[in-house]
Amino acid sequence: MPDSTFDELLNAYGDATMMVKAADTAQWIGSGDVVFLATPRLIALLEAATCAALAGRLAPDLTSVGTRVEVDHVAASPIDAKVHAHAEVIDVVGKRVSFAVSATHTLATGQSKRIGVGTVTRVIVNRDNFS
Repeated sequence: MPDSTFDELLNAYGDATMMVKAADTAQWIGSGDVVFLATPRLIALLEAATCAALAGRLAPDLTSVGTRVEVDHVAASPIDAKVHAHAEVIDVVGKRVSFAVSATHTLATGQSKRIGVGTVTRVIVNRDNFS
C-alpha cells in the first residue's frame, strides 16, 4: 500500500470511555500514592482513542504501534468518575500518524472538567512483523 493513501486518515477521530475504579488509581498501579486516576492509565485510554480513530481504516494486514506520547495530566479524577478520551488525526507523514488527544471527566455531581491534553504518535506497520 503506498504511503500516500494514508493521507486519507487526516481528520479521522476516535473516542474511548472508562469509569475510574480502584485498579486505575496511581496507588494501585504504583505510579504514586493517591487514590485518583493514574497518569499511565489516562495515557492508555488516550491511546485507545487513537486506535479507535484508525479502526476499520487500515488494510487487514496493517496495524499501528505507539511511538511517542506527550500528555499533560492537568486534573485529578476520583474513583467513579467517568473519563472520556478523544483523539483526532492532525498530521500524516509517510506511515507516521499524529493525533491531538484530550480527556475530560464527569463526576457523579454532573460536573465536567478537562483532565488531559497532548499528542500521540503512532506508526503504521505490517502485522506480520509482530507474529
